[in-house]
Amino acid sequence: MSLILQTEWIPTQEEFDVFAHVSGDDNPIHVDPEFSERTRFGKTVSHGMLIYSKLWALLQSAVPDARQTSQTMMFPNPCFVGDTVDLMIEELSAKTFALRAVRRTDGAEFLVGKAELA
Repeated sequence: MSLILQTEWIPTQEEFDVFAHVSGDDNPIHVDPEFSERTRFGKTVSHGMLIYSKLWALLQSAVPDARQTSQTMMFPNPCFVGDTVDLMIEELSAKTFALRAVRRTDGAEFLVGKAELA
């Protein structure tokens, strides 16, 4: 495996709100800080597909003509506003890439997956 790209992302509530508007997923766990304070998470949680969108954009910056044929994703931990997140793309083969989003402070993984390209 060779790491081809890594970047830092610090999610904001504004990003969660904009993604909710664009995607139509306005679940209060993503967009309502007061509601979220009363949940087991204690604050708003990123949409899983927002995390994936950040990783896909990172992959496209490295492989500009990328066209995805399949993907797998798991979201083992919640990603909160203000987390410092490392977004990482690793090349597994010529057309297969590992995608990871990891909280820098404790190594918790938010997204683990693969993308296969045409």
